[in-house]
Amino acid sequence: MSVINVERIKLFSTRSPWWCMVVAAALSLGLAALATGFLKGADEQRATIFITQGGTSISQMVMMVMAALAVTTEYRFGTIRTSFQAVPQRAQLLLGKTVVVATLAGIVGEIAAFGGWGIGKLLASGADLSINTGAEWRLLAGRGIEFFLSAVIAVAVAILLRHTAGAVALLILWPLAVEQLFSLIPKVGNDMTKWSPFQNASAFIAQGNDGGLAGSVGDASNYALGPWMSLLYFAGWAVLLMAIALFTASKRDA
Repeated sequence: MSVINVERIKLFSTRSPWWCMVVAAALSLGLAALATGFLKGADEQRATIFITQGGTSISQMVMMVMAALAVTTEYRFGTIRTSFQAVPQRAQLLLGKTVVVATLAGIVGEIAAFGGWGIGKLLASGADLSINTGAEWRLLAGRGIEFFLSAVIAVAVAILLRHTAGAVALLILWPLAVEQLFSLIPKVGNDMTKWSPFQNASAFIAQGNDGGLAGSVGDASNYALGPWMSLLYFAGWAVLLMAIALFTASKRDA
């Protein structure tokens, strides 16, 4: 518990987490307002909860960057050596950091999701944005889980790369571009996309939901697994990457 308290103090003593939280919240609320504030007539009637969540995907990227910075900043300024001297069990220290960062990301994810939904419900008053199904609850409440696991992956990548530019570039480009480019590979491309980690995170969130103006995003045929198996698959990637990162950190010089 002392390691977690120390990591919490270290995290909140810097500006980057505060800025990232503000940016993540602003993106979620702002894009939800843009998506619903100008809908009129038939378009407003077709609005669904899903279209209020457009900003949460970008907010997720922001919190992943925050998680990576929590690690790479220590490597950049050499303070990680002092941390390892204070806590020789490197895995314990890094796991404590992961718990703090991922928990913060999870809380921000819940705020982003329900905040975006609240803004949409306020601005698109003529649409039925009430939460009626399990899929809709998963779309909103599941964001916290998705943000948590994404932050775990971000910390693992940061431990492995140790450099801010490389870690941030990989964390942003992989879900936004690389996984989508897999579909261009002949024969196996579509399967590679469906089995990509962040694609399965999307499957957990979106599957079974009415995309409304956004189209058929919830169609199960777009994904390789059902929603809960997709979550387990995504969690498996997070655990695997963290295990590799902890093993690597314990074997190499700080």
